[in-house]
Amino acid sequence: MKKSSLAILVGAIVAAGGGVWSMTHTTAGQPKAASGAGAQGPTTVSVIAPVRQDVPVVLQANGTVTPISTVDLHPQTTSTIAKVHIKEGQFVKSGELMFTLDDRSERANVDKAQAQVARDQAALADYERQYRRSLELLAKGYIAQGAVDTLKSQVDAARALLQSDVAAARSVGVDASYTAIRAPMNGRVGAINVYPGSLVQLATSLATITQLDPINVSFTLPESALAGLLQAQRQGAVAVKVVPGNADQEISGVLSFIDNTVDPIAGVIRVKAQFDNRDTSLWPGQYVNTKLVSQVLKDAMVIPQNAIISNTRGTFVYAVDADQSAKVVNIKRVYSFGDNAAVSGLSGTEKVIVDGKQNLRPGGKVRIAGADKPADTTRQKG
Repeated sequence: MKKSSLAILVGAIVAAGGGVWSMTHTTAGQPKAASGAGAQGPTTVSVIAPVRQDVPVVLQANGTVTPISTVDLHPQTTSTIAKVHIKEGQFVKSGELMFTLDDRSERANVDKAQAQVARDQAALADYERQYRRSLELLAKGYIAQGAVDTLKSQVDAARALLQSDVAAARSVGVDASYTAIRAPMNGRVGAINVYPGSLVQLATSLATITQLDPINVSFTLPESALAGLLQAQRQGAVAVKVVPGNADQEISGVLSFIDNTVDPIAGVIRVKAQFDNRDTSLWPGQYVNTKLVSQVLKDAMVIPQNAIISNTRGTFVYAVDADQSAKVVNIKRVYSFGDNAAVSGLSGTEKVIVDGKQNLRPGGKVRIAGADKPADTTRQKG
C-alpha cells in the first residue's frame, strides 16, 4: 500500500516536470516577431511657414482720468460773503468773478491811503517850490548856503515819505482785492460750501475748480517697456488711445509724462497722456482702457502661438526635417499679439509643426496632413 502511493506520487512529479520543460523549450524555440511589427507609424501633422512682417508693439493698461490741475478756493482774509456770482457745476473762465466779500473796511482803508498819498504829494510840491526859490535867493546873495541845504533835505525827506505812502497804498489795494475772488483758471466749479452772509476765514473752503480741457490719463506700464517707450518719445510724439469703460469710441491723445523712477516693488513705471477734452468725454476719476504703440519690430518672424512649446527644457518649436522627421528648433518669444507671436531663432525656411505636436518626440517620423492625398474630384461627379 505504501509502495503504491509512493509510485503514484513520483509519477505525478515527473509528469509536471515534463510539462514545464515542454512549455519553456517550445516558447524559446519559436521565431521572434519582426522588430518593426509593433513600431508606431508616422505622426500626421499640419505645418505652417513663418511669415516676415512689421509688428507694432502695443502696450495696454487700465488708466484713471486725472485733471491737470484742481484748485481749492480759500479766502485770504476774514470777512463775510456779500454775493455768490456762480453756480455749482458751472464752467468758468480765468479771471471770472466768483465771490464778493464785504469790502467796506477795505474800501475805507484804500481811501485813507490815497488821501495820505495826496497830502504827501502836496507837501513835496511845497518843499520843491521853496527849494527852487532858495536857489534864486542864494544866487543873489540874500540867503546863506545852509538855508538852501536845509530845504534840500526837506525835499528829499518829503519825496521818501511820498514813496513810502504810495507803497502802503498799494498794499492796502492788494488787501482790498482779496474781497473779490476770481477764477484762477478755466474749469468747472464743484460744490459751493458758502452762501451770502456766511462768515469765512482763511481755512474756509469756498469751492473747487477742476480743469477739464485738456485733461490727463494716468496709468502704469511694466518696467520692460521703458526702453522702447523712451526711444519712441525721442523720435516724436507718442500717440495714446483710450476707450472709456462705457463707450466704444477711441479718444486720441499724446504721451506727456514718464516718471523718473521705477517702482521697485511692483516693477512698473507711471506715465501720463494728455487729451483734448472739449466735449468732456473724459471725466476726472473715470477708469479707461489705454493703448499705445511703443515700437515697431521690423521684419519680425511671426508664427502661431499654438506652435510654441514651453517646458523645463526651454521654449522651442518642432519643424519638419529633410528626412521627414521632427526636429527641435529653440526660439525666443519676442512679442505676443492675438493668436500669433514674433519670435527669434528661425530662418524663415522651416516648416513649423502646428497641429499634432503633442504626440511627437525629437526625431520621430511625421507625415504632413494633405501631402499625399489625391485631388478631390467628388465635386465634379454628378
